[in-house]
Amino acid sequence: MDTHPPATRVIDREPVAQQGEEPHEKKRYRTIWISDIHLGTPGCKAEYLLDFLRWNESDTLFLVGDIIDGWKLKKSWYWHQTHNDVVQKILRKARKGTQVIYVPGNHDEFAREYTSLKFGEVAVERQYVHTLADGRRFLVLHGDEFDGVVKYAKWLALLGDWAYTLALDLNTVFNRLRAWLGLPYWSLSAYLKHRVKNAVAFIAQFEEAVASEAKKQGVDGVVCGHIHHPEIRDIDGVLYCNDGDWVESCSALVEDDQGNLSIVTWTQIDHQHNQKKKEEVAVSV
Repeated sequence: MDTHPPATRVIDREPVAQQGEEPHEKKRYRTIWISDIHLGTPGCKAEYLLDFLRWNESDTLFLVGDIIDGWKLKKSWYWHQTHNDVVQKILRKARKGTQVIYVPGNHDEFAREYTSLKFGEVAVERQYVHTLADGRRFLVLHGDEFDGVVKYAKWLALLGDWAYTLALDLNTVFNRLRAWLGLPYWSLSAYLKHRVKNAVAFIAQFEEAVASEAKKQGVDGVVCGHIHHPEIRDIDGVLYCNDGDWVESCSALVEDDQGNLSIVTWTQIDHQHNQKKKEEVAVSV
C-alpha cells in the first residue's frame, strides 16, 4: 500500500503546444529526470520528447540511461531527423545554463567508459546523489545492474529485446490506426507487459532490489529507469521513483521548488489538448 505523502504522488497534465500555437504557460522545474529514450530506433517517440523539452525548463536535467540505443545501432542504422533534434535540444539547454547530468544505461553502456568526464557542458556519471529542495537525498542510477538477465546472461536480454522491439513495432501500427480513428495514444506493448504474470513479478522484484540498494547507501530515495514503468511509491521507508521512458509511456519525473516529486505523462496531455481544440473548432463553426 502507498504510504508516502500525497504531495509526492501527482500526475501532471499541462497542455502541450501544437505547431503554430503557444501553450498556456511554460513550466519550470527545479529538476527533470528522463530516461530510456532509445534514440536510433523506430519506436522512439522523439516528437513527443521534443515538445516536452520545448515547454519544460529546469535547473538540472538528468539523463538516466538508454538515451541512445547502441544495441540497435550495431545491428542496423536508423536515425531520424527528430533524433538529431533531441540531441541538439539537450545540448542547447546545457549551453544556456541547465546542469545536464548523463547516467548511462545498458543500451548506451559505451558511454560508461567516460564516467567522471564532461563533454561540453554534459557531465557523465555512473551514479549520482541528488539533494532535493527539502533536503532529502536521492540516488540516481539507470538500474540495469539489478536486472539479472542483463547482468548474467546478455544473450537472453538481447533475445528479449528482439521480442520487445516486435511489440513496439506492433504498438506503432496500432496507434497509427487509433490516430486515424481519432482515438488517443494507448500503449499496446505496455498493456501486454503488465498483463503477463512474469513481467509483473519482475517489475516488483526490480523495484524492491533498487530500493534496497538505496537503503544500503543511506539515502532517502532513488530515481531510476530501465524497466519502462513510471512509478512513485514507498518501499520499506525508501521513496522509489522510476521516470518511465519515451517509447511507451512518454513520461518524466519532475521536482518542484519545494522538493515535491511528480510524474508528467506527455502523450495523455497531447491527446487531451488535441481533443479540446477539435471541440472548440466544432463549437465555433
